[in-house]
Amino acid sequence: METTYRTIGTIRSPFTDLDTTPIQSIFSGAEGTIEVFSEYVEGLRGIEGFSHIFLPYHLHQADGFRLLERPLIDGSKERGIFSIRHFNRQNLIGISPAGVIPVEGNTVRVRGVDVLDGIPLPDIKPCARQFDHRDDVRSGWVDARRIEEVGVRSLSPKGLRDHEESS
Repeated sequence: METTYRTIGTIRSPFTDLDTTPIQSIFSGAEGTIEVFSEYVEGLRGIEGFSHIFLPYHLHQADGFRLLERPLIDGSKERGIFSIRHFNRQNLIGISPAGVIPVEGNTVRVRGVDVLDGIPLPDIKPCARQFDHRDDVRSGWVDARRIEEVGVRSLSPKGLRDHEESS
């Protein structure tokens, strides 16, 4: 079954190279913008009341699809693509939470952007604490890796390699 999506806008970020783009939004303090196409601007009504939004996006520079891939944060072994957030996915869909700064016309300024500049955006979803928070979350292999102890704020593939080489 084929599924198609209409792009509603573009995410603008300071990142132009995969190797220096943060691997998750939690590792990014970078600001960016979402430029929503004019025919979708009315859909932004009410979004300024949310502190965070989810940005599903199209991984337009991924280089293929593999069922097994080494996660960027822990390349010690291959893992199933559905248990990691690697960009080489079957449907080239990524997702990032971002903090909403202001909304001005067709532009939403965001913080915590972790995507390449110019990436296509098919949708925006509001983050609602009442719907999205879970108390007893298990994070599989990520829990064992103790990501919170990495101690690097802006973590990109290059930054991760540099950090591991200096450790």
